Amino acid sequence: MGIFLKSKDEGKLAVVFDIGSYSIGGAVFYLQKSGSPKIIYSTREPISFEKEINFDKFSELWDILNKQFECLNSKDIKDSYYNYLTENCAIRFSRKNEFIPNMEVKFPKNDLDIWTLKNKKEVILNNKKIFISPMELQIPFKIFLGSEKDIEDARYLYNIFKNKIDINLLKEFNRKLNIEDLFNKYLR
Repeated sequence: MGIFLKSKDEGKLAVVFDIGSYSIGGAVFYLQKSGSPKIIYSTREPISFEKEINFDKFSELWDILNKQFECLNSKDIKDSYYNYLTENCAIRFSRKNEFIPNMEVKFPKNDLDIWTLKNKKEVILNNKKIFISPMELQIPFKIFLGSEKDIEDARYLYNIFKNKIDINLLKEFNRKLNIEDLFNKYLR
C-alpha cells in the first residue's frame, strides 16, 4: 500500500515509518478527502543506525517494534538478525495480525542507501516530524521498481514537485539507476 492512493481509499487507515540515522518513527493516520492525513498516533524512538548494527542494538530496535508490530519473516530475533539482516536481506514488520501495510528494515547495502540516510528530508505532518528520502531519488526509484503502482506514484510525485526539485540531481539518479529511457517514456 502506498501513501499516494486513489479517492476510493479515502477514510482508510494507513501507516508510515521512518528509519533515520538516529531514530525510528512511525505514524498511523487516516487518508482524508482534503488530501491532508489525520494523524491518529505517532512515535519516535532513538536508535543508533550504522552501516551494520550489532546484535545488542538490533535487539533494542526489535523490542521497540514488537510492542505494536510483528516481524513477518520470522518470530525469532536471532534468525531475523543472523539469517536475514547480516546476509543483506530485509525483514518486514506490520501491525500485529495484519500483513498490509508493512515496512522494511535492512542494513544499508550500497552507496545509494547510505546517501539516502545522510540526505533525508524533514517533513512536518500534522505538527509531527517525519523523515523521507529526497524527491530527486524517490521519483527515479519508483520508476526503477517498475510496477504500475510505482510508475503511477512516480508520475504523481513528479507532477507535484517538478518545479521544486533539483533536476540535475534527478537526472543523475536516473543515470545511476539506468532508467533514463523509462523516465522519458513515463514522465515526459
